[in-house]
Amino acid sequence: MTTYYYVLASQKFLLEEEPLEEVLRERTRDYQEKNKAIDFWLVKQPAFLEAPELAAAKAKCPQPSVAIISTNPQFITWLKLRLEFVLHSQFEAPSATIPEPLASKEAVA
Repeated sequence: MTTYYYVLASQKFLLEEEPLEEVLRERTRDYQEKNKAIDFWLVKQPAFLEAPELAAAKAKCPQPSVAIISTNPQFITWLKLRLEFVLHSQFEAPSATIPEPLASKEAVA
C-alpha cells in the first residue's frame, strides 16, 4: 500500500478564492526543471471521502469538495501552511475501503 497525503477544502474556496492554479503551475514547472515525476493530483469530489475511516473529514468539509493528493508529505505540509483554511490528513490505498485513491465521484461529461 501507498500512503497518500491530502489537503481538502470546498471547491469554491480552493478553485475560486485561492490562487491555486498559479501554485500548481509553479510546482509543475519546478518538477519539470528537475526532471521529477509529478506526485500530486487535484481531484474534485474525491471518492476516498466515502471510506468509513474518513467520515469525520468529509463531515468537516463543505461540499462540493476538492482535494490535492500527493505521495509527498512535505508538499502537502507546505500547501497546508500556504492555504491555511484547509483540512489535511493521510490515508493508505489501495485498500478494501479505498480501492482507487485518485478516483472522483464527479460525473464526467
